Amino acid sequence: MDAIVWFTYVATVLVLMSTPGPSQLLILSNSISYGLGRSMYTAAGDLTANFLQMIVASVGLASLVASSETFFMVVKWAGVAYLVYLGARQVLSSQPLHCGQEAAQRSASSLYWQGFITSAANPKAVIFFAALFPQFINPQNALLPQFIVLSVTYLTLDGVFLFGYGRFAGWVRGHLSFGSHGVINKICGSLLIGAAVMLGSRDIK
Repeated sequence: MDAIVWFTYVATVLVLMSTPGPSQLLILSNSISYGLGRSMYTAAGDLTANFLQMIVASVGLASLVASSETFFMVVKWAGVAYLVYLGARQVLSSQPLHCGQEAAQRSASSLYWQGFITSAANPKAVIFFAALFPQFINPQNALLPQFIVLSVTYLTLDGVFLFGYGRFAGWVRGHLSFGSHGVINKICGSLLIGAAVMLGSRDIK
């Protein structure tokens, strides 16, 4: 891939990632609740879903996704309901979190699937990748290496952004009073509900 094209792609992706979405809010919530290290399981789930969405887009299924509106609306609203459930449960919880409780609160697999479901429930992702990638692919060159470069680049940048959000949340966590009854639960639950609202506001058009 031409270096200028790649740098243009990187700049484009950075601009697109500059506004936080549902996955970023989920990372903030989980990092505050369980610490940066455990929130990376959530990031891994998000990146896995993104990679699968890239594969779907790359094999020309974007048109099928766009035509299967009913199915993808069901997937989207199931994801919204899941986030609202997690957020409401955390807001209403009477047990404040403490630094030594992270491992007992959520398993690694639970945090991973939170990230995966939240990202997979975004109905625009496949169409987004199907629209984005062709702008930077030269049809005269081998397609697979270009797809790999674009995918790895995107996942790397997304991972860096998610880590940055997690680090920021870790800083916030260090400045909050964990002795304040329920304050962490309410903040994190509100972030989850906010992620649900953002996800619900998106469509597949």
